[in-house]
Amino acid sequence: MSEGIEGIPQTAEQETKGTKEEKEALAAQEAAGVEQSGVSGHAPRTEHADTHFENPLRDARDRRLPKIAGPSGLVIFGVTGDLSRKKLMPAVYDLANRGLLPPGFSLVGFARRDWEDQDFAQVVHDAVREHARTPFREEVWQQLAEGMRFIPGDFDDDTAFKQLRSAVEELDASRGTSGNYAFYLSVPPKFFPKVVQQLKKHKLASAPEGSWRRAVIEKPFGHDLTSAEELNRIVHDVFDPEQVFRIDHYLGKETVQNLLALRFANQMFEPIWNRSYVDHVQITMAEDIGIGGRAGYYDGIGAARDVIQNHLLQLMALTAMEEPAAFDAPSLLTEKLKVLKAVRLPQDLGANTVRGQYAAAWQGGAKVRGYLEEDGIDASSTTDTYAAIRLQVDNRRWAGVPFYLRTGKRLGRRVTEIAVVFQRAPHSPFDSTATEELGSNAIVIRVQPDEGMTVRFGSKVPGTSMEIRDVTMDFAYGESFTESSPEAYERLILDVLLGDANLFPRHQEVEESWKILDPIEQYWAAHGRPAQYASGSWGPEEADEMLARDGRSWRRP
Repeated sequence: MSEGIEGIPQTAEQETKGTKEEKEALAAQEAAGVEQSGVSGHAPRTEHADTHFENPLRDARDRRLPKIAGPSGLVIFGVTGDLSRKKLMPAVYDLANRGLLPPGFSLVGFARRDWEDQDFAQVVHDAVREHARTPFREEVWQQLAEGMRFIPGDFDDDTAFKQLRSAVEELDASRGTSGNYAFYLSVPPKFFPKVVQQLKKHKLASAPEGSWRRAVIEKPFGHDLTSAEELNRIVHDVFDPEQVFRIDHYLGKETVQNLLALRFANQMFEPIWNRSYVDHVQITMAEDIGIGGRAGYYDGIGAARDVIQNHLLQLMALTAMEEPAAFDAPSLLTEKLKVLKAVRLPQDLGANTVRGQYAAAWQGGAKVRGYLEEDGIDASSTTDTYAAIRLQVDNRRWAGVPFYLRTGKRLGRRVTEIAVVFQRAPHSPFDSTATEELGSNAIVIRVQPDEGMTVRFGSKVPGTSMEIRDVTMDFAYGESFTESSPEAYERLILDVLLGDANLFPRHQEVEESWKILDPIEQYWAAHGRPAQYASGSWGPEEADEMLARDGRSWRRP
């Protein structure tokens, strides 16, 4: 054996030239028990595609190693849109860069563009360079690019879907994807039925023996209960309910998942998480931007349909649910459905719901237009850009505790949070002057942008007099962990490839959510116009009055 540098055998010296990242990714894949017959830059050998390998040293209970997708591919319809460019394609690259995708992973784009495969690869390359969270590595990119294909065509173009099927079969042979494909519908909702019916017609929805096919659908899931039920019927005619993954990117956020850990992995919170101690709950999703170029989508939809029906009601269900029997999709669905079915609307919708539209004002040092002045918006539009509602959960744990949900555009700042506000101490030995600056205790879960949690409580001000003020203890993900939280779409795309449905709303939840919102939308449609609020403020005065009637006030995030 020849000698290398400083006496190291030549073979060992050559081995050190392999990148550290390649070794780590391969080791993680082997530890996960996934057969990977290629290494970075090489397609796997197809003769072993159907072999199932179990690592005898891997214990299923060991959570220290990441879950890694097996042989698979992703087909993105509407691949030229903003969502695909800014979120989906960078998320796929970041997953590959972290060693969580198989070496033979394939990405197929479908859109109305006259592109070749190399044109598509260049688009993905540019999107990754601009929006990926992890550093760009040429060897990872080359491996990913080898599995990229592009299919030009319309959704009613049979020839295009025949080409798509040929591409899938070719990738099975050349990349070893084993017939496992997820179809991501990043398209306007009106095209959902056409795409899934084309997949059925061209036998793309039916998986070969031992393989899987899954459909991923972006919100909105209908615009009311009737349309949601019809959409579910059409989709389930092609894919079984277990094969359909409805994306709610908020559920992919680390903080939302931490809500379950906070409640059920700790003894200090759950005993007081009920009507005996909680005064009310506020769930807020605020944006500091307007509708931008989304007038065609947004007008006629509005804030309540766009955010409350899915994001906020899901956050409410996770906040209010009972402890599930296990952290799996059926158990989580059971408990979330119990909450949604127990929701009761107030009898007086006029006094307990508010809708608004942002008006022209100065925000962030610039003069911004009001909603009715935006391009593409009818001056008589009654679409809400702000919505606030008061709900009750009629069960033993939450009876009498109001849940206030609000969302809006052009508000004071971008923030999403869940605030559990506790009752005041029943007896205080301190006089009113000592506690006049003391608020209510609260646990605030910050979903975005600075993910973490704040606990607010009273403490004595240093000095000779007895004066009590609010102070906070803060937990931030960025300061407590060396590993950064994955972007929501990374987690959700990986879960789709793994078949893990824990973080995806099922059709029953979607329909129950519409049952809650539909009466409110019908009331608004028959009563007046939205209230106006200045851009940069925290919503219309009517929303403040709604809480003031209950003796409460909105938190200022």
